[in-house]
Amino acid sequence: MSETVTEGWGDARAVMARLVGSWSLDRVIADQGSMRGIATFTPLDETGLAYREQGRLRLLDGTALEAEREYVFRESDRGFEVFFKETPLRLFHAISLSASDDGAMRGRAGHLCNLDHYGSTYTFRGDGSFVIRHVVSGPRKDYTMVTTYTRPA
Repeated sequence: MSETVTEGWGDARAVMARLVGSWSLDRVIADQGSMRGIATFTPLDETGLAYREQGRLRLLDGTALEAEREYVFRESDRGFEVFFKETPLRLFHAISLSASDDGAMRGRAGHLCNLDHYGSTYTFRGDGSFVIRHVVSGPRKDYTMVTTYTRPA
């Protein structure tokens, strides 16, 4: 089996190692607001990373709030799995990565939460940044959230 390689991220198995450390995050929640902050990936063990984000959420009505979220990322054969940080851990989605024609590495997954569906896309760009896009639709939720991660200057 041949490994898929991109200039910025290496093969699918290398992505987890490259995530370790701090990232600046810039999030846009369509028609609702935006968030800027810091995300940190910290090793848990040989195959897992703790993810924590903290930042300032600004809603369109001018409300500003401190926000944070935590997940656990676990390496898998061709990518990784993302779990809600709960006891016990609960799977959010599994991402299988592959190279695309533009030099990026991409993966996608879906998650059903009650009757709302989360369609998620991860794009690891050749320049070393990455983007997570969640499209959420259903009877209770309807929004698109795009988060861009870059290394702090």
